[in-house]
Amino acid sequence: MANKIVRILLIIVLFVVFFELGLFSSYTIVTAEAPNPQALIDMQISKIQSIFSPEKVNEVLIKDPTPVNITNKKDVGLKMEELSKVDGVGVDSMNITTYDDTDNKNLTVNIEALGYASPNSTSGQIVISQTPSYKVIASAQASYKENGLRVDENTLTINSILKLY
Repeated sequence: MANKIVRILLIIVLFVVFFELGLFSSYTIVTAEAPNPQALIDMQISKIQSIFSPEKVNEVLIKDPTPVNITNKKDVGLKMEELSKVDGVGVDSMNITTYDDTDNKNLTVNIEALGYASPNSTSGQIVISQTPSYKVIASAQASYKENGLRVDENTLTINSILKLY
């Protein structure tokens, strides 16, 4: 029985040694520099620790976002248009969600909306297209006021602008 355990441990040690040798040699080939063993081992340890960190575990356990309705969609649309530098944001296509508990007074909301580019002009004719050109994704702070959930436009930040094809 002890003989089998020693064999298994030997196989594991050989696997780790061959893995590390492969990592060092591939680093040398890719960067054309001598590897720094301490830095490479620290990088591996930090990556493994980040996989098992409590934040990552909580991200997996988080439920789907909750859709919410806001009272100032037009103001938020204008601020998104200004910050993202698109020619228009579709308020009717706006999707507002949150991961926070909706019973809280203050929420962090994620806002997705379709953005429109300026009309194309070819040979003197203006062609207005109703197809969106961008998807604008933003986040902001929202709080409940007397008339409902209201987004603070000053906290609005654009996370990404995706070009639609």
